[in-house]
Amino acid sequence: MEVLGFVWNYGVMFLVVLTVLVFVHEMGHFLVARRNGVRVEVFSIGFGPEVFGRTDSSGTRWKFSLIPLGGYVKMFGDAGAASTPSAQVAQIEASERAVSFHHKRVGQRMAIVAAGPAANFLFAILALAFMFMIYGQPYTPPIIREVLPEGAAADAGMKPGDRIVSMDGRSTPRFEDVLGVIVMNPGHTVQMVVDRPDPANPDRSDRLELTVTPRAEQMEDRFGNIHTIGRLGVLRGNDEYRRQTPLTALWEACKETVRLTEGTLDAVWQMVMGVRSTNELGGPIRIAQMSGQVAQTGFVTMIWFVAVLSINLGLINLFPIPMLDGGHLLYYAVEAVRGRPLGERAQEYGFRVGLALVLTLMVFATWNDLVQLRVVDFFKGVLS
Repeated sequence: MEVLGFVWNYGVMFLVVLTVLVFVHEMGHFLVARRNGVRVEVFSIGFGPEVFGRTDSSGTRWKFSLIPLGGYVKMFGDAGAASTPSAQVAQIEASERAVSFHHKRVGQRMAIVAAGPAANFLFAILALAFMFMIYGQPYTPPIIREVLPEGAAADAGMKPGDRIVSMDGRSTPRFEDVLGVIVMNPGHTVQMVVDRPDPANPDRSDRLELTVTPRAEQMEDRFGNIHTIGRLGVLRGNDEYRRQTPLTALWEACKETVRLTEGTLDAVWQMVMGVRSTNELGGPIRIAQMSGQVAQTGFVTMIWFVAVLSINLGLINLFPIPMLDGGHLLYYAVEAVRGRPLGERAQEYGFRVGLALVLTLMVFATWNDLVQLRVVDFFKGVLS
């Protein structure tokens, strides 16, 4: 029964979330491909043998495949799911070239490839906008209620009542914006601008420039994952949620998507530079665990989680790694500059390197998951 409970709580919700995000991503490719006159032969959720599916009137096979970790759109002229050209693509007739992906202009191909990640970003924006309209947007004023002794804020000379105006040149109209900078910069100096009320004249304030170095601390999140984050050492006011009008919600969702994207890129860069531990990198097992736990916490949390995953999926696919959308875009950018595509051998080597990188990343992330869930410790205990 425990195994069945684990599968239901984690596995099922993980597959539901992943299926939604993969469908959104591949639908972006599909719609722009059809818009540009490309014949789409297969729209698959998952890889491997087909489990079930149907063929529509335009000849596209819509199917679910056995391995549900991803998906693909196979267009006319593709050799497979990776969208590499088939051996016969150069010999096809003129009527077939009109519907072949690889015979479209380089700008059209770039638009089709970029449409997948773009769909994920758009989905995240709409999900966040929906949440901001129905439930509200976190909106806590960036005013310090209390400065904790011996913390980073106390060392920087901050005082209760200070309103944080900006950090590292970024405007901070909400305390949530302050956290976005502090959390991502443990042990790094941050330039801060604050407005400090004048005790003799409450209507007047002095603008000060301060330097703060957030304290690096280990934090365990609700899913049991350990993160190194920055701490400011202050207490803020009570959390507030403001319901937004549709247009305002959409604009705020766009800004939140940009902020989340910047945070993800900052974290990746810190891992590359060795500032942040790569142990924080999670794979499908950890995502499955988080999906199940988030689903039990409430609808709003689930929307936030799905939006963040959608942003990460779109962002990762834009990395310039062959096999990913970003790798294809890199090839097409080179083609646009050179006036002709890269040679087949160069592309083949690139795809091999890209496949190796993707597989290595998946294995590393899965290993982190097993270590985080103490599966490795369990087997060490059994074998010792």
